[in-house]
Amino acid sequence: MRLSFHGADREVTGSCHLLHCAGRRILVDCGLFQGGRELEEENARPFGFDPAEIDILLLTHAHLDHCGRIPLLVKRGFRGEIICTAATRELARLVMLDAAHLQEEEARYRSGKSGRHGHHRHHKSEHHAPESPLYCILDAVNCAEYFGRTAEYGKRLELAPGVAATFFDAGHILGSASILLELSENGHRRRILFSGDIGNAGRPLLRDPVVPHGADAVIMETTYGDRQHRPVDASVTEFYAAVSDALEQGGNVIIPTFALERAQEILYFLHEGVRQKRLPAHLQVFLDSPMAISATEIFEHHPECYEAKTAALFRGGRDPFALPGLHFVREAADSIALSQIRSGALIMAGSGMCTGGRVRHHLKNNLSRSNCGVIFVGYASEGTLARIIIDGADAVRLLGEEVLVKAHVYTINGFSAHADQRELLAWHARTGKPEVTFLVHGEAKAMQAFARSLRHTRVEMPALHQSYDL
Repeated sequence: MRLSFHGADREVTGSCHLLHCAGRRILVDCGLFQGGRELEEENARPFGFDPAEIDILLLTHAHLDHCGRIPLLVKRGFRGEIICTAATRELARLVMLDAAHLQEEEARYRSGKSGRHGHHRHHKSEHHAPESPLYCILDAVNCAEYFGRTAEYGKRLELAPGVAATFFDAGHILGSASILLELSENGHRRRILFSGDIGNAGRPLLRDPVVPHGADAVIMETTYGDRQHRPVDASVTEFYAAVSDALEQGGNVIIPTFALERAQEILYFLHEGVRQKRLPAHLQVFLDSPMAISATEIFEHHPECYEAKTAALFRGGRDPFALPGLHFVREAADSIALSQIRSGALIMAGSGMCTGGRVRHHLKNNLSRSNCGVIFVGYASEGTLARIIIDGADAVRLLGEEVLVKAHVYTINGFSAHADQRELLAWHARTGKPEVTFLVHGEAKAMQAFARSLRHTRVEMPALHQSYDL
């Protein structure tokens, strides 16, 4: 048995782990690296293994940094079976199609053909070769035929002789899972647990994470391995105050939003804020993200993933996302038209890290206005536009132009879909006493702090393409 790590080298992005056992090659996740230009180039490099030799891909959840390179995997020869939960299957298709669209758009922009939202830019030299996207929409569509069996929480799946997998609710986003692999090779048995991304307990929409006991080795995320989140109630209060403050200044509120889970959670809290009269009854909210709109519809298809109280709301015909004054913005022309609104609008748009998508257009129109507010409600990786703004930049480059940062910037981390250090430690403790714990999916500082907090286990922090015998 051998385990190799092919995600980014101690970065927060690009989850991808390869397991060799009983003559099978099993991949857990195949994520897209997100961040600066250097990581974009990393995405295009070889995987570190031959995609054609992979038998099975187990997908923990549908975030881009876990599923975003699957179209490239297929493009380069993968012909195996992809296994995930029903909700992840629907969301992953949505995410991969959106990523393909954005990459095609980015390639056109860099080739000098046209910018986002139809804005043209100066043509580059005739001798400059046009850039190609990492993969196209057709590549994303072609992935669909490789999605095979559907995993159900707690139900053991026989993948091959000597290899079985059980998916457990990770409580991170809709359909997210931790995966326990039970392996047998030459009389040697091992239980290997992949955490996926671990959610927070006590959230209003999803159930708490479930942790199987008795793992011999654990591969776990460390996104917030060095810090604690603020309590959710305090974060909600701060969020309402930020929204009210920005609107009272006479401007707009821009919320860069992750389309999966975060958008739905924010809609839920906005709905509650209006219902409880903590926000204006006339609040005008624009969900300017076709992917978030579709994801919200997918959420309504999967009550099996909800916390009991929220599931009961749906069963009773009460949609917790449908607040008064909510407008779904699907068409690009309608998105562009939002630039005519100078005050009173709360605009939620992707991407959450501002690495692409419609939010960049809204930031360009509002970031330089001192009566506007920008509210960040999720994690931002180093090198992303969101992180640059959060870290206090006086100006940023947006769609080919220098834009001053004069808007009020709020960062509210209590909404994170990731467990904080305390919850990560509690999750690890419930796995038993694993012989070895591999820390992944976190910045070096967070990972090292978390490593110092672990007890009764050997800790490894793998480098890119590093392998271990199990």
